Formats: sequence, C-alpha cells, structure tokens
Amino acid sequence: MKTEFLGNTLSGPFTIPSGIVTCSANIIQRVFDTMPEVGLLTTKSIGPESRLGYREPILTQYEPGSFTNAVGLTNPGAERSAELMSQLRIPEDRFLLISIFGGSVKEYVEVAKIMAPHADGLELNLSCPHAKGYGMAMGQDPILVKEIVAAVKAAVDVPVIPKLTPNVPNVDEIALAAVEGGADAICAINTIGPDCYSSHGHPILSNEKGGVSGKAVLPTALRLVKEIRAVVDVPIIACGGISSATNVREFQEAGSTIIGIGSALIGLTTDEIANYFKILRNDLLTDTEQAESLVRYDIDMQFRPVSLVSNERITDDICILTFDRKVEVKAGQFIFLWIPSLGEKPFSALTDDPFSLVVINLGVFTDALMTLKPGTEAFVRGPHGNPVRPGVGAKIMAVAGGTGLAAVYQIARDFDNAEVFMGARTEERLYFVEECEALGKLHIATDDGSHGFHGVVTELLRSRLEELNAKELQQLVFYNCGPGPMVREAAAVQKEFCDDSQIFNAIDYLTKCGVGICGACDAPDGRRLCVDGPFLDAADKGATDK
Repeated sequence: MKTEFLGNTLSGPFTIPSGIVTCSANIIQRVFDTMPEVGLLTTKSIGPESRLGYREPILTQYEPGSFTNAVGLTNPGAERSAELMSQLRIPEDRFLLISIFGGSVKEYVEVAKIMAPHADGLELNLSCPHAKGYGMAMGQDPILVKEIVAAVKAAVDVPVIPKLTPNVPNVDEIALAAVEGGADAICAINTIGPDCYSSHGHPILSNEKGGVSGKAVLPTALRLVKEIRAVVDVPIIACGGISSATNVREFQEAGSTIIGIGSALIGLTTDEIANYFKILRNDLLTDTEQAESLVRYDIDMQFRPVSLVSNERITDDICILTFDRKVEVKAGQFIFLWIPSLGEKPFSALTDDPFSLVVINLGVFTDALMTLKPGTEAFVRGPHGNPVRPGVGAKIMAVAGGTGLAAVYQIARDFDNAEVFMGARTEERLYFVEECEALGKLHIATDDGSHGFHGVVTELLRSRLEELNAKELQQLVFYNCGPGPMVREAAAVQKEFCDDSQIFNAIDYLTKCGVGICGACDAPDGRRLCVDGPFLDAADKGATDK
C-alpha cells in the first residue's frame, strides 16, 4: 500500500505514535527491517537534556483497551539521541519522524537543530498532559504554538509536524495557528486528561495522574481530526484508539493520510505486531475485518494483595522475601511487585507456592525491600512474559548468576532431566543450594573458590560440555539468566558445542510496563524482553544486523 506523504512515497500508511513501542534505536531498526506496512516511524519525544522520567508504575489499564500513562518524557537527551539516530539504516521508502519537546521556544529550536540532520521530519510535542511545563502547557496557546512552529521552521530544512492536544475547546484554532506558523502537517491527537485511577485505595501511577489513551479516546480523536480537516489543508497523522480496519477507514474518510496504531499493540510480541500490520493492510485491500481479533483485550494488569511472611537476609545486599499465598506463574514468566508510594519492579518468582522472590539491592526500591517487615501488605500483577517450552526429551542446562537463579530454578523444577550451574563471587552469596541439589545435578562455581569450582561458572560449564558426546549435545536446551556479561559469555561457550536454536538468554534489561508498550526493555536486536522473552531465542534473525 504505497502512501504519498509530503512528497515521499512510503511503503505503508501506518505509524506507531510517539512513546509507544518504537522508543529506542534498536526497536526502530527492527521495525524498519521487518514491517514495511509501517511507512513512517515515530520516535519517543526527545528533549534538550536527559530525563529519567517517573518511577514505575508508569502505565495502568483501567478497562480492556483503555489506559492511563505517565512516563515523564524519559529520554537520553538530544546529543545522545542524535548519536543513536545517526546509526539507523533507513530504507528509501520510509520516513523517520523524530519527536521533540522543550520548555521554551529557544529549547525547541536547540533540540530541532541537533535532531534535524538525522530526521525526515520533526514532530513537535505540544500535547503531553502529565509533564509539568512541557507539552500541553505550551500547546493550549495558539499564539505560542504559532511562535514555536515558526521558530523551528526557520531553523531546520525538514518538515515540521506539531502534535496537538485534545485538551482544548478550540483545536481548530490551534491547528490554524500551527499552519500559519508553517506546519507541514498536523498530528492529532495526544492523550486526554490527565486522570487518576486507583487500586486497593491507592493511586496506581507514581505520578498519580496520567494521560488517557486507547479505545476510550477514539470518538474524541475522530471528532477532532474532522474539526482540524475542516480548517486546514495539510496532511494529518491520526492516532487515538485505532485498532481495526473499520477505524482506519473512518479516519481516512475524515481526512487522515497516516494512521497511528498505538495502544492496540499492547501485549503483542514483535512478530505478532508484524503479523498484525500485515493483516490490517490486507483488511483494507480486501474489505475484511481480521486484525481486530489479534488485539489483546485479555491483558491482565490488575493488582492482587499479598502479605509478607518472612524477610531472610542472605548478605548485606541480598534477601529472600516470602509471602502468604501462591501466585499463578509458569516457568520462565515474571511478576511485578507493587508497594504504593514506593513503586513497582519486576521479579522472577523464586517459588510460586508460597510466592517468594530474591532481591539484590540495586536502588531505592530494592533498598526498601531489604528491610521490609513481616506483615507488610504489597500487591502483585502478572504473570507476564512467555513460559519456556524446552520440548519433549530435552535435557535442560540452566546457568545462573545473582538473582538469575530465581528465573531458572522453576524451569529446572518443573521439567525433568535438568542440571543447574550456579555462579557467585563468594560462598556467602549462594542461596537455595539444598533446593537445587534436590532437583538433580548442581554445579557451583565461586570466584574465590570458597565453595565448589574455583573460577567463573562459564569455565565450569565448558568443562561439563566437553564431557558430552555429539548425541548428548544435540539434546541440550540452555536457559541462561543473570548479569549481562555472564549471560553473553555462557552463550558464547554454548555456541562452541551446540546450535543457536538450543540457547535462550534472559538478561536483566530495564523493564517498566511489562506489556511491551514503553519499549524500555529493548534488547540490542530490537526485541522487547517483557513480551518477546524474558528468555530470548539466540537463533532469532529478525533484524538484519544480527
């Protein structure tokens, strides 16, 4: 479906709106390589300086298909973003739309000058409803909108596309002001609100209020696109609750050129997103309605209460928390632990009945967990991620370091014929040794030789693999979890003896939303740990740079 947009012939009519999925260069490159239907790629919003954004939770689903989010304009800053964008290989029939924001006209111009050399166009975020002093705070004033657009247009030689807020009574006036300032196109709309949703008496988002997106905003988005089209004659990028071919046709009939699909992608793996866009394209060509059936309206983001029974200290920076009930989690999956006012983080369940997890002190949240008192009420959501499927007759070799043992213990427990390789710096940092010994063969390595093999666990792994014959090696399936350097070295050793298809790796990338929307947990090949993993197939060939 070739699509004409601002003098460019694009491979498809779709984009993924700013701040959803395509939030890193790795993910953007993978979409370029595998999803031709997405002719226009939109980055997350980039500002003058790096911003950590808000603590998790950053996303909540208040009804199927409808969400609030408050990410806080997380980004690495313009200079670093420019470095990352410069490494992209952009096909000739694609359009890279880099979204930018600032706290003043001057800041918009500064960021625009830095990012424009790497962009086919610049989206001006004039509409974020939850970051104080940015976005919507500037986009509600038509005079200021015109000034910002005009200033950026004068500073760069690529198209400038303001993204408008729905939180105004006069979107037509705002759109006119943008075009008068020189806007080449309009993007509409950003999220509605902000609004607040609670669970068990507590606001869910760490920012309390967040922008509303998904199916709930579709009628508003469609109405505002019609209002904008009635007063301006520039291309419109439409977004807001669109998920089906019927929705796409409605927005095209309302005057939209590019269609943004965002919240409908929740929970979908990268391959499933590619398939969704293929089917949506076919729906438009054949007047069918199949893509909507792929949308995950069954995603469960509800919180369930648990009460802490014990907090067992292993070392100064490691503890095991055990709670009062079972959680439903299959081997390979993970859950989120939420403590209101403190935040939430993802964990593999060390055991599921009763639910327990291992904590290593790495920051504010985990530091608080180290001294959590029995009787403390917390909440869990999930499970998230994909269960492992080692196959009939497979012999499992699970390799773990740090809290990685929690991710592989249940795999070894739930599937017969497993060997566990456990690495630690010293004997005092080992835990769950007796439980692992009860599963079968346990191999322990400590850096200082205080327990088991004197050396790193990957050396111990190599020695074991050297003992096996070709037939035995063919039966192996590896699950590696722990610090990045350990996992990468374990996989390198395994590849000397076995095929990539036998190796599955889980590295503790930053995971925020857990349902594939925020893109924070991107792997180097553009997959997202939370939906494509957490154990990622080493044989994946989805990105051309592998």
